[in-house]
Order: sequence, then structure tokens, then C-alpha cells
Amino acid sequence: MAAWRQAGLNYINYSQIAAKLVRQALKSEFRIAAAKRDDTSKPHKQPRRSVESFTHPTPWL
Repeated sequence: MAAWRQAGLNYINYSQIAAKLVRQALKSEFRIAAAKRDDTSKPHKQPRRSVESFTHPTPWL
């Protein structure tokens, strides 16, 4: 069993902790570039249409 699993973490939490530690270990000039990539604040968009309104392009299916 993986050490992160024995510690009670799931893979997402484990990878977030590992990425945070790697960013902290970087030299200052590389840390700035890594901090820019760290921002994942993308707007949540609504779907264009619902699944109920979807019609299959081929009428025989």
C-alpha cells in the first residue's frame, strides 16, 4: 500500500501537498513563474443546452 494511502490521504491531496513542497523548494526566480501557473481560477460556465434538448443527428437511431 502506498505511503500516502496509509497516511489517510487520497491521491489528489497527496499531489497537492507534493506540488506545494516542490514550489517552496524552487529558487526565487523560478518560484515566480511557478506561482503564475498555480492560479487555476477559471470561471465556471453553464452548459449551452441541457441534455434533454439534445437530438441525435441521425434520425434512425
